[in-house]
Amino acid sequence: MIFIAARFRIKPEYAEDWPVISGPFTEATRAEPGNLWFDWARSLDDPNEYFLLEAFADDDAGAAHVTSAHFKQAQADLPRHLAETPRIVNTNVPGTEWSELGELAVAD
Repeated sequence: MIFIAARFRIKPEYAEDWPVISGPFTEATRAEPGNLWFDWARSLDDPNEYFLLEAFADDDAGAAHVTSAHFKQAQADLPRHLAETPRIVNTNVPGTEWSELGELAVAD
């Protein structure tokens, strides 16, 4: 799977509304057949920072995502709300779902 973690610094005047601003892109991406997850989280340390964790089943799914109409629309719409270019970690990992974090296993 393609696993992506991205850090988005949002302009302060848009930070509270970022879930709504990014909502159409989020919904459309989650509906893609090859999307495994597309989840936002807000930083506990910086209210203007959001993290995006996304995963796609394979290279074809990733290619379909970046050539989709909603991706192109996001490229046109989202940058004006950003304080800087997002930072990204993009890698391929085996599997298609989350693994357990054994170091913090919960006893049955």
